[in-house]
Amino acid sequence: MSDGKKILITGGAGYLGSVMTPLFLHAGHSVTVLDNFMWRQSSLAAVCHHPRFNVINGDARTEATVKPLVKEADVVIPLAALVGAPLCDKDPIAATSTNLDAVRMMLDMLSKDQWVLLPNTNSGYGVGEGDTMCTEESPLRPVSLYGRDKVAAEAAALERENSLSFRLATVFGMSPRPRIDLLVNDFVHRAVTDRTVVLFEGHFKRNYIHIRDVAQAFMHCIDNFESMKGESYNVGLSDANLSKKELCDKIQQHIPGFVVLEAEIGEDPDKRDYIVSNEKIEATGFAPKHSLDDGIQELIKGYRMIRNSIYSNV
Repeated sequence: MSDGKKILITGGAGYLGSVMTPLFLHAGHSVTVLDNFMWRQSSLAAVCHHPRFNVINGDARTEATVKPLVKEADVVIPLAALVGAPLCDKDPIAATSTNLDAVRMMLDMLSKDQWVLLPNTNSGYGVGEGDTMCTEESPLRPVSLYGRDKVAAEAAALERENSLSFRLATVFGMSPRPRIDLLVNDFVHRAVTDRTVVLFEGHFKRNYIHIRDVAQAFMHCIDNFESMKGESYNVGLSDANLSKKELCDKIQQHIPGFVVLEAEIGEDPDKRDYIVSNEKIEATGFAPKHSLDDGIQELIKGYRMIRNSIYSNV
């Protein structure tokens, strides 16, 4: 375990940040969260008692807000983002100003000794090449504004010395700030509440990862930064490169009454279709601990509590 770091997380009250923040605090780090609380969430209520936790209600795009916070940080994790293709298409100006411009502004403020851990998406691979695994050396061909801005932000971060990026698989699992619109979370929600889903382009494949394993990947990197810096890493479950139809089959094992209807016409607005290799980060000693089955069981319990759609990004 490294000495306690001063960590700044922009967007730290969101889906991922609200899982990551208590983990870092428990490990002995200090955490400052900057968030605009656009979803009116109280996802960090359980850590407000912690003396090493601080929270600022503000916008990660505002230089006067960000600059003094960056100055105090050893490690910066820019989670603040409009996440997902549909949300970004709804407000492209806000999307690019948050997902790319704010990251570039923050990078310009940093000294060379400060660390940047950038969350990215593996949707940058766009449409893969059949059964060929996408590695970190594969060409990046994002098919959405969201993907293009995240790829550009990664390139900007990796130009500096002490940065690395995680190309995250599609994340699943419960969080103090839930997201129902993510694919696994969405399909399990439909299975629990509607008992049915209409599947478009069900043969499209992608990779998946539990939210707690994403948080652990960031922790692993803080503990092994010197040997890992300067690189991008795919982060996903190596046994979960599944098509949407295979994902539904897996959910049916837990919810036998779940009916899956495959549509002959219609398109998925998110055109991602690829399989991913996670060998690079696994070679550093990182191993996910939560399976897809674990996540499905956890989500089923969560959706017994959540019976509405306010926990969606669109």
